[in-house]
Amino acid sequence: MGALELKSVTKSFGSTDVIKGVDLTVEEGEFCVFVGPSGCGKSTLLRIIAGLEDATAGDILLDGRRVNDVAPAKRELAMVFQSYALYPHLTVRDNMGLALKQAGVAKAEIRAATDKAAGMLALEPLMERRPAELSGGQRQRVAIGRAIVRRPKLFLFDEPLSNLDAALRVATRIEIARLHRDLAATMIYVTHDQVEAMTLADRIVVLRAGRVEQVGAPMEIYNDPANTFVAGFIGSPQMNFLKSAALGQRGETMGIRPEHLAVSRTSGAIEGKVSHVEKLGGETLVYVRSEVHGLLTVRLFGEHGFAVDETLHLTPDGGRAFHFDSEGNRLR
Repeated sequence: MGALELKSVTKSFGSTDVIKGVDLTVEEGEFCVFVGPSGCGKSTLLRIIAGLEDATAGDILLDGRRVNDVAPAKRELAMVFQSYALYPHLTVRDNMGLALKQAGVAKAEIRAATDKAAGMLALEPLMERRPAELSGGQRQRVAIGRAIVRRPKLFLFDEPLSNLDAALRVATRIEIARLHRDLAATMIYVTHDQVEAMTLADRIVVLRAGRVEQVGAPMEIYNDPANTFVAGFIGSPQMNFLKSAALGQRGETMGIRPEHLAVSRTSGAIEGKVSHVEKLGGETLVYVRSEVHGLLTVRLFGEHGFAVDETLHLTPDGGRAFHFDSEGNRLR
């Protein structure tokens, strides 16, 4: 179990509306990611689901039961925060089993639950250590293990990888994805990192200024964005936006992803000069400044030897272009 439904949920702090009428269903066993820029309301929405904030209006239903007035501890969910929130004087085992101990669960059952979670997270050699003796990645795994032993209906993750370095973020992301498969649990995950969203989610919820802009599977949103905000936010490097009139195209704006711009030294639809080149080994990013369209990003696979101030000609792949009206909405 673990299906969640939000019905017309709003949240205001004084005269400031932070969440502006969110309707959403998260199916049992689904991995749903809330993504958007800082200040879009994604963490506030998660805290409303958890019961740490009260909704100003609307309903929160867990497995069909309205839980607006149910205390956080009674909602049968577990939350993993950006900060690990471990007790420094307790061992890994005691940190993971504390909620069960407070609930009066028998010692043998607590040990079995913590051992099982430790096996999932490769924490067995660390069970008698204290948090100060652990790396950041190990502490985050302990925090995840603490959530697992509670066997919640719903896991909530609030930017859990933000404090980790790049390599640990990748490794922990893989662990969370594996855990989702192993546990078949319902998970809601908040991040501002669209790469995390694309790689983890069954469905992505793109938020802006307290509203849902689009909901869909990662590649559905990538290949079929509803508007310029979604098109520009999902995808790395970011989509290029061109002036349609200058290219003889319909609509106010044409969107083209960096990998869908062809490069020539001799001819093309757009002329510009190279501002910067990023050689990443497996791919090369070329930043070209056009007088008409501004700074454009070109993504090329492999190694390429373009030089700063070199003149290049770019041609968008018309079959992969997106067209938007003056309000930023997608033209079909």
